[in-house]
Amino acid sequence: MYRYCKLFLVTLLCCICGAGQKIAAQYKPDPAVAAAIALSRQYPDSAFEKLRVLQSGAINNKDDLRTGVCLMEMGKICVDQGYYPKALEYYQQAQSMLEAAGAITLEADNLNAMGVLYYHNINKPAAAQVHQRALQLYRKAADTAGIAATYGHIGHLFEKAQQPDSAFYYNRLALRAYESIRDHKGIAGIYENLGSIYEDQEKYDSALVFFNKALAVYESDNDRIGSIEVVNNIGDIYRKTNRLIQSMQFSRQALAMARATNNNYQIGAACKDIALNFKLLGQHDSAFVYMEQSRKSLLSIYSEQNNRQMSFLRIIYDINKKNDEILRLENSHRINIVIYSALAAVVLLLVVVSLLIISRQKLKIREQKAISDKNEQVQEAQKDQLELNSKKLASHTLQVIQRNQFMDELKDSISTIVKDDKRDNKKQLQQILLKIEQNQHHEKQWDEFNSIFGQVHQSFFDKLNALSNDLTSNDIKLVALHKMNINSKDMATILGISQDSLRVARYRVRKKLNLPEGDTLNTFAQNL
Repeated sequence: MYRYCKLFLVTLLCCICGAGQKIAAQYKPDPAVAAAIALSRQYPDSAFEKLRVLQSGAINNKDDLRTGVCLMEMGKICVDQGYYPKALEYYQQAQSMLEAAGAITLEADNLNAMGVLYYHNINKPAAAQVHQRALQLYRKAADTAGIAATYGHIGHLFEKAQQPDSAFYYNRLALRAYESIRDHKGIAGIYENLGSIYEDQEKYDSALVFFNKALAVYESDNDRIGSIEVVNNIGDIYRKTNRLIQSMQFSRQALAMARATNNNYQIGAACKDIALNFKLLGQHDSAFVYMEQSRKSLLSIYSEQNNRQMSFLRIIYDINKKNDEILRLENSHRINIVIYSALAAVVLLLVVVSLLIISRQKLKIREQKAISDKNEQVQEAQKDQLELNSKKLASHTLQVIQRNQFMDELKDSISTIVKDDKRDNKKQLQQILLKIEQNQHHEKQWDEFNSIFGQVHQSFFDKLNALSNDLTSNDIKLVALHKMNINSKDMATILGISQDSLRVARYRVRKKLNLPEGDTLNTFAQNL
């Protein structure tokens, strides 16, 4: 999971860097736009506001190219903040502007960014289509760096589709393209991709070779951020091949590097890997300590991201509110022009009638404004409550997952001790196991979950029960978890069942709901 998250971040950075290179080639250097793009990496809300102002100015100046660049960068910020519908809207608007300006490579950059968005919305066919369009434009512009980046995107899609041969093919094409222009960052990224594909196939020796190659490139460029993930991956390989001492060395090295760069995400990943090593070594106290450090790092990341998203959504809301107000005032202005024109034509004959009309119109405007202000207040209160409930639901789900994961690991450890058949400990440990099992799936957790979930997704349970009367409480829980996009591993942990039992449960629910062949339970839940 950590590797795929990093791949997404690398993809976004490549898109940003690629766009910067194309701007230098096709677009007159614009310090204001460049400053906003740089600001987006740390302060996305401020960067978005600056880009919106620049875009508005570009529209007034009829500058299609600058308008398209601003829209594309605004879309990237929306993707980074998880605001996908608005991101797609900005990308589509940017595509029209860039096509009108004839900026081929920027069009391709925008298409690649759109492909990443489609991929993360589980629309792989659409992602593949726009990446192919981007590839055609890069070829037309003879842009080797863009071609290489697009090959990497297509290879990643094949990897996720479990088609390793095609994934290898496109990644090797990307590698050759990057090598031809001596793009070290691109070369190292492809080495990582190839290592990941080999790791998925359990060809650990080959995976280790490519991870070491990637690390060598990062170290030669003094790229500490890129090196951390690779060091962690090498530690994973050693752990999976039962070379725990070497694995521990690399995981500790990754932790030290992550702390030196204050990278909470990588600190959490390294602590989790160290905890897994301690668990395999039978040192459960140390495993617990590092797993707790990993949990705190992830909670810190979650809190920071949530605060940024709330600030960003507030800006989006304010922008929409301003646009609505401008539209309302424009409409009111048009109405007044019509009225005043009519009054001017008949002012000598209908003075009294004209005064009455003006008076009534002003009254209507005041009433409309009062209604509009009240509706805006209600909408704002509802929005704030929904954001609070969404945060509660995500936090509650995360706590349930982490708690059940820890309880499962503790159960496994105690079960191992029980199997050692030490008579003096066995009875006491069995009692502990019984308490854990009684506590692990307490219905109070689900009562709290259902309460918060129902506030966020109103009428969800009513719609679900209306489709089938045969659904059990566990069936309803399973569909609710799909609505939240929880992955299979965490679903099994929350429900306290195995992966195989989860697949059987999904099949039974699909059958009860009479879902057509090929329709996934996840798609059904999202559309409900």
